[in-house]
Amino acid sequence: MKKVIEYFIRYHVAVNVIIIAFAVFGIVGAKSLKSSFFPLTDSKNILISITYPGASPQEVEEGIVLKIEDNLKGLQGVDRVTSTSRENSGTINVEIEKGRDIDFMLLEVKNAVDRVPTFPTGMEPLVVSKLEAVRQTISFAISGENIPLATLKQIGRQIENDIRAIDGISQIDIQGYPNEEIEIAVNENNLLAYNISFSEVAQAVGNANILVTGGNIKTSAEEYLIRANNRSYYGDELSNIIVRADPSGQTVRLKDVATIRDRFSETPNASYFNGNLAVNTTITSTNTEDLISAAEKVKVYIEEFNQKYDNVRLSIVRDLSETLNGRTELLIKNAWQGMLLVLIFLSLFLNTRLAFWVAFGLPVAFLGMFIFAGFFDVTINVLSLFGMIIVIGILVDDGIVIAENIYQHYEKGKSPFRAAVDGTIEVLPPIISAIITTILAFSIFLFLDSRIGEFFGEVSVIVILTLVVSLVEALIILPAHLAHSKALQPVAKTPKTAFGRAFAKLRVINEMGDRFMVWMRDNLYSPVFKFALKYKLLAFGIFAMAFILSLGSVGGGIIRTSFFPRIASDQARIELLMPNGTNEKVTDSIISLIEEKAEIVNQELTEKYLKGTGKVLFENVIMTIGPGSSTATLRINLLPGEERPDEVRADLVTSRLNELVGPVIGVESLIYGSGGNFGGSPVSVSLLGNDIKELKAAKQELKSFLVDNATLKDVADNDPAGIKEIRLELKDNAYLLGLDLRTIMNQVRAGFFGSQAQRFQRGQDEIRVWVRYDRENRSSISDLDEMRIVTPSGSRVPLKEIAEYTIERGDVAINRLEGRREIQLSADMKNPKDSPTDVMTEIQNTVMPEIQSKYPTVTASYEGQNRELGKLTGSLKVVGLSVLALIYITIAFTFRSFSQPLMLILMIPFSMTAVIWGHWLHDFPLNILSLLGIIALIGIMVNDGLVLIGKFNTNLRLGMTFDDAIYEAGRSRFRAIFLTSITTIAGLTPLIFETSRQAQFLIPMAISIAYGIGFATVLTLIMLPLFLSFSNKIKVNSKWLVTGNDITKEEVERAIKEQKEGIHLAEDLSHSQHGLEEGLNNSNEVLEEASEAIEVEK
Repeated sequence: MKKVIEYFIRYHVAVNVIIIAFAVFGIVGAKSLKSSFFPLTDSKNILISITYPGASPQEVEEGIVLKIEDNLKGLQGVDRVTSTSRENSGTINVEIEKGRDIDFMLLEVKNAVDRVPTFPTGMEPLVVSKLEAVRQTISFAISGENIPLATLKQIGRQIENDIRAIDGISQIDIQGYPNEEIEIAVNENNLLAYNISFSEVAQAVGNANILVTGGNIKTSAEEYLIRANNRSYYGDELSNIIVRADPSGQTVRLKDVATIRDRFSETPNASYFNGNLAVNTTITSTNTEDLISAAEKVKVYIEEFNQKYDNVRLSIVRDLSETLNGRTELLIKNAWQGMLLVLIFLSLFLNTRLAFWVAFGLPVAFLGMFIFAGFFDVTINVLSLFGMIIVIGILVDDGIVIAENIYQHYEKGKSPFRAAVDGTIEVLPPIISAIITTILAFSIFLFLDSRIGEFFGEVSVIVILTLVVSLVEALIILPAHLAHSKALQPVAKTPKTAFGRAFAKLRVINEMGDRFMVWMRDNLYSPVFKFALKYKLLAFGIFAMAFILSLGSVGGGIIRTSFFPRIASDQARIELLMPNGTNEKVTDSIISLIEEKAEIVNQELTEKYLKGTGKVLFENVIMTIGPGSSTATLRINLLPGEERPDEVRADLVTSRLNELVGPVIGVESLIYGSGGNFGGSPVSVSLLGNDIKELKAAKQELKSFLVDNATLKDVADNDPAGIKEIRLELKDNAYLLGLDLRTIMNQVRAGFFGSQAQRFQRGQDEIRVWVRYDRENRSSISDLDEMRIVTPSGSRVPLKEIAEYTIERGDVAINRLEGRREIQLSADMKNPKDSPTDVMTEIQNTVMPEIQSKYPTVTASYEGQNRELGKLTGSLKVVGLSVLALIYITIAFTFRSFSQPLMLILMIPFSMTAVIWGHWLHDFPLNILSLLGIIALIGIMVNDGLVLIGKFNTNLRLGMTFDDAIYEAGRSRFRAIFLTSITTIAGLTPLIFETSRQAQFLIPMAISIAYGIGFATVLTLIMLPLFLSFSNKIKVNSKWLVTGNDITKEEVERAIKEQKEGIHLAEDLSHSQHGLEEGLNNSNEVLEEASEAIEVEK
């Protein structure tokens, strides 16, 4: 390593070549990085989609879901399996363990599904696919005055084709209309008149409306294809299909027995943009597409479209690129401010020219990082920028230590070249150890299992790459620059250049900083340090008491806690769920009422907070009815966070709207969601069991507790009351007529659900042809009573004569988790500052034990944020302890001591004191990001301890007493420790004091690092020497007990032991050399005697 450093110092042109390469390739690398809202994550879910037309949730569960779940049991790499069985469909979600290859697992799941021997007839083929991670980019509404839905859909399809042709955009989703279909509507009278059944009509359509090839004919001259091309794509083209013909020539055509119409399906699905019927288009980006460039291209298309057409407009509903740009600019601003503060402190407390070359390492390190970032799928996003902010202050630490050491060697009279080489080599071990420990601490993020672990893995990648490049810069580039700069030359009294005069003026400030540093060391630190060394137990007691009080304040609720931070949201989402089966007109009337109240809220808050700005708080309002007749959604998009006052949050809008609307009678649930919950619902409990009655009773009790809790809102569950079911039972006379329940239900299903005659592709739509009763013939229970059932003999009897019925509510959906029925309840916090941990603790310790004592078959699984936290902390225990052990090994290897690394690690918990009170000071709860900040803090705070212990060992080797060695180590390293800590804090300070909501969720981690480092400086300068003293006392007493001799403090220290071992080794070598010389002398004497004897003989 020494030869490498000497080479680059001697030939500094090579260093400049490296810098130019870093600059060129770094800029290219930075330009090639894509933009995203959050880091890109690979899919961890495999989805099995089930379609079974006409089946009940129970049929889907028993016939399909249970069979597949049974085959998935024991499959290696599967974390857990959840499923939902609904009317006509179902889904099975297979979660994959962290670290597993998703493509391999997809193959395994497909194999497991294929091993199911039988599925029900009528079920469509299963679709097994990866649940791809897509990121919303931009959404817009297609709307106009009095334009019918069919026209809007047609325009939407054309727009979809246009946008899909744009490079860099592949994912487009259009919503706001039901599926298209062709309905062949028959009535009972026609069926009776012509004696025709539903199956005959469906069969006639299926047999006639075909496009099929019948082979070919090859003549001697040419070839012909035999083809029947009788495919009709629209309803009016089917009217002349012959349903029945007899030998007399009489034919019954489709138009004689039915009304044929092209229509949208009866499942309500309509969307309204600012009151007008609309079709919504959403563009999402895959992991290979850039969010910002895709949004820009779409905005250009929208502008061109609006210029071309007047009656139809494309209106941007939500543009995520604007939010991303806002957050990116915010964090870049904080990064520049942090960098500026670092430069100011460097210039203030470090030699001006040294400070310049140390600061020069910042852009070099970042450019070097950009070269490699693309290989690790890093994107420009909120968290990658946060990683850069964290690392700003850390980057200069090794540069400060090396630059100061080189300058000290220069002051001893060495040449610039020799000072650069010796100064770098001397601090090489602790510098490398410091970088390794920091990298190890941040590498923990790469192995955390949870959504937040995946996201913060990118922070880890940024920090590690930048630190590795900074190590190269500090060991090669920095010494070379210093050796050839004026920093290691006598200072001219009267500088000749303007640059020199500027540095001379800065030197005056630098001298003031030096005097201030000396004053702090002599008048503040030294007296306190002496006192601590004199009254060691008292000093330790003060730190210990502060730590215990801090933990007590967390336990007592003085310091708030939460699972995950809230992310600022620019959208309010009101979700209405009516009892299943509610007519869509009722649902429409309630959501429209809420929309009217929302407009009042818009006017009130705009008047209060945005008066005189010319802006309106609500950018737009999207009302959606469906899918289904009982659900509706109202989405309110607010002005971007940077354009409205900080106090105007999404939850302020939803709270006021909730007040205006008041209680709504008859709703199943009405949720005023303000978004921002990272990791899921703060309160979420899944009740599991196979006894349905006990499960539903347990749900009611737990739901009552959540509703009665004053701190909670938006209480919901996934087990609403089902739609009313007419349950048929046959009378005895039905069997006398040769009928059975299946035969009758097949006919009822054909009339009221429909018999699917055909399915074909029309453009981009899959069209189904249904044969069923006309809507007016299936709009009352009396229509069911009067339905004629065909008997095996051909006669027709009214259904009411052969069957009776009861009306009961069924299941909307059947949810399963890990092989058992599941009902999940969730709730949000009314006040974001309230702690969900208190609620969850009460549920776990009080509520659930009471419920389980009444209903022993019911168990609880804690979901949402609680599950994410469990996954995170579970992986953290293993990874954290492993990394801590590696940090210990690294320090032990550096100092060749078992006790000194332990002293450094013992300091880590005490830094929590400042972390806890830092959160209290800034009014933030301790959350999982605070914990991640503490993890990052470990690697950084160990670095200061390395510097102090290294100097302490050097002092001992120089012959100082133990007490003097410790005292002088603290004093001599005060400047370096203080400066490295203050630069790290300075880099994070702008972010900590950022008031914009967009950065709030990152601040807890910044608080943990900054306040932790500030207090770690005190711990390193005072508490670490105390630990070293305690350790020395234990060693001395232990050795005295073993030997019974008087033991000095110094002789038990590793540095002195190594020194003595070195002396003994040198003496042994000396003795060996002396013995070798004597042996050679004896040999010479023998040779001389022999030669003399030979001569005598001659």
